[in-house]
Amino acid sequence: MTQTSWFQNKHIVLGVTGGIACYKACELARELGRRGAIVQVVMTESATAFVSALTFQALTGREVKISMLDPKAEAGMGHIELARWADLILVAPCTANTMAQLAQGRAPDLLTTLWAASACEKAIAPAMNQQMWKHPETQENLDRLVRSAHIIGPDSGIQACGDIGSGRMSEALDIVEALETSLNRGPLSGTQVVITAGPTHEPIDPVRYLANRSSGKMGFALAEAANRLGATVTLIAGPVHLDTPTGVKRIDVETAAEMHTAVQASLDGIDLFIGAAAVCDMRPSSVSNQKLKKSKNDLSQITLVENPDIIQSVAISSNRPALVIGFAAETESVLENAKRKLTDKSLDAVIANCVADGEIFGQDTTEVTIVYKDSAQPLAAGPKSEVSKDILTTLSTLLPKRI
Repeated sequence: MTQTSWFQNKHIVLGVTGGIACYKACELARELGRRGAIVQVVMTESATAFVSALTFQALTGREVKISMLDPKAEAGMGHIELARWADLILVAPCTANTMAQLAQGRAPDLLTTLWAASACEKAIAPAMNQQMWKHPETQENLDRLVRSAHIIGPDSGIQACGDIGSGRMSEALDIVEALETSLNRGPLSGTQVVITAGPTHEPIDPVRYLANRSSGKMGFALAEAANRLGATVTLIAGPVHLDTPTGVKRIDVETAAEMHTAVQASLDGIDLFIGAAAVCDMRPSSVSNQKLKKSKNDLSQITLVENPDIIQSVAISSNRPALVIGFAAETESVLENAKRKLTDKSLDAVIANCVADGEIFGQDTTEVTIVYKDSAQPLAAGPKSEVSKDILTTLSTLLPKRI
């Protein structure tokens, strides 16, 4: 079976700086796109003297970002939002001047600001004159960058200036393949993940059901983030109107019983289970074939029975995943209730949030705390997509290390 490229569905900021090797960045943008990446080009002002922004826009289908102070950029995807959007910032070509700025934490333009503001994977493909490359301060800057970034190249050979030596930017295919090898060892690479999402609907009669206010957005965000971090993901979703994240296997269910069955059938070989679904605790003991009538007091005669406890059944299963993580949406005593759930259901951690006054449900932002047996770790509030990435990056450190 052909392995999916690491770049599939990844958000790549391709930084292009001012050097003659800019022409190679065009092929690099194309190669990243061929492998399924979503490429956002950010150019320095000097880079536009070598290749036009229109060229990169045609290659990527996205408007090129250049100025830190572009009002249109700030009104749409501002520099901080773009820094959080990125899975990888790749600067290619990376000139000696830009290397110095990145190594020393200087941020005079949009590209260097993104680099400083982002916690994502980072890489550079240096390109400069061979004497500049050998300069002691350039090598000192390289030593600083090696600690936090992937360095690809440079190659040796005849340079544009006529010199012969190291400093040529690596070819586009070599850069992408080098990164593919390095990044495939991501925090969830090789792991199997099952995530439940959304509500369940428990039928009362042909037109009514019991439900809750879950939109499924958090579970879907977790599934997308897990895929972007390298996992193979199965998403078991209740009734929601959301698009399936790219690269994720989706199983649709309606009731808690159906979700329970789907979960149990998906546990073989699973490393991480996250129960993000808001499963109805109760269901009608019987479902009427005809619409119940208020005038006959039919509705007042409904009796309820408990639904299966899906996440607890996973936690005590004979093929229990290495990590079983629950969610606790609480209106009061959030941490105390989350810790009780952790203990009562034999979980490894609980993601707790407050839903008092209808907060969180259906919204695109959230704020959570990861609750463990002996501690609690609050995460920064933000879009559910970014909070999901933070959750999974944190949980990945608890998984058994793979050789």
